[in-house]
Amino acid sequence: MTETGPNLTKLYLLLYPFTALAVAINLFLLGLMWQAIGLPALSPVTALIACVPLGLPVNWWITKWVRSLIDEAEGRK
Repeated sequence: MTETGPNLTKLYLLLYPFTALAVAINLFLLGLMWQAIGLPALSPVTALIACVPLGLPVNWWITKWVRSLIDEAEGRK
């Protein structure tokens, strides 16, 4: 870390696998709930494929949130 805080790109890349898998789990569970209204279930492979593009904006939000927590903990704000 530098004096101005962590590099957002490095933090983004570090958090992406965790964020993408969380999105995949949520998509899969949403697919299971869809069965209650008659829609077909979402397979785990489909959820993993869909999480790649959907994880990008979610990861950006998570990265900004984690960065604000780091700034707060280090007394920058």
